[in-house]
Amino acid sequence: MEASAKTVSARNGSVNEDWTVVVPRRGRGRKRTNPLVQTREPLPQKPIPWSPTDFEVNSLRESKLMQKMELCMKKLETSQFFLTLLDQIESQEISNNLQKVLGSDSNMQMVIYGIGSIESYENPRLQLSLALLLKRKFTWIGGIEVFDPVLSSTESQVLEVLGCSVLSIDEQGRRKAQKPTMFFMPHCEAELYDNLLEENLRVGLLKNIVLFGNSFDNYEQYASQFKNSVVALSRHIFLVSKVTDEFKIKTVSDDYYGAFHDSSWHFFSPAVVLGSQSSTVDCISEI
Repeated sequence: MEASAKTVSARNGSVNEDWTVVVPRRGRGRKRTNPLVQTREPLPQKPIPWSPTDFEVNSLRESKLMQKMELCMKKLETSQFFLTLLDQIESQEISNNLQKVLGSDSNMQMVIYGIGSIESYENPRLQLSLALLLKRKFTWIGGIEVFDPVLSSTESQVLEVLGCSVLSIDEQGRRKAQKPTMFFMPHCEAELYDNLLEENLRVGLLKNIVLFGNSFDNYEQYASQFKNSVVALSRHIFLVSKVTDEFKIKTVSDDYYGAFHDSSWHFFSPAVVLGSQSSTVDCISEI
C-alpha cells in the first residue's frame, strides 16, 4: 500500500461479516509472554476493507471512555516512567537516529497497529496515552493513524475526538514507508512486525522507519525454543536485526510493566534492496 488507507467514520460503519475478531492478550500481571507465540490464525497477505462490527456509537460509553483516557493521560504524564522515556528520546543517541530518519522532513506520521480495546483494558489505554503525549511533546510527530480489528464504533469515535484517524483498511502491517514514519506497535503479534519489515525491506524503505515495539533481541533469545515453522513466520525480524540499532526502554515501575515491558526503539541502516524475497535474504546476509 503506497499511501495511508482511508479513515472510517465511526458513526457510519458497516458490518464486515468475513472478519473474525480475536482479542489479543492484554494481561495486567507481570507474567512475561513469549513474543513468538501467535495469538490468532496467520494474517492474510493482502489488505482488506474493515469497519467496526457494531453499528452505533453509545454516547454514555463514549463519555465514560473519554474520562478514562483523560485520567490515564494525566497519570502517565507525571509518572517517572514517562519522564525517563523523555530523557531517553532527548538523548544524543536517539535524537541523532531520529534526525537521520527525518532528513529534510519536518515531521513523521505515526501509525499505531494492534492497540487492542481501549474501553476494556488499561494497558491499551496506557499505550494510546503514551502515543498522544509524545505527539503533544514533540513537534516532529505528525498525524496519528490507528488500527485494530477489535475496535468498536464507540472506541473509534473516541479516537477521532482525541485527534486520531481510524483506518478503514486492515493493512496487515504492510504499509510502505514512502516518507518518515513511526510505527507504534507495543506487544503486537510477531507476524505483524514481520509483514511490516518484509514490505519495506524488499523495496529499500527501512531507513524511513522508526519502530517502537517488541525487542528484536528478545525474539532472537526465544527463537531457539520453537520449531522452524513458528520461527519462519518471523524470518524477516531475524534478517533485519542484523541492520538494526535497538534501544531498550525502562519501565521503571510495576505500574507500567504490563503495558510496556520488553519494548524498544528500533532504527534501521539505509540498505537499498530490490527484487524477490530471495535477493532480499542474500543482500541482508552480506551486510
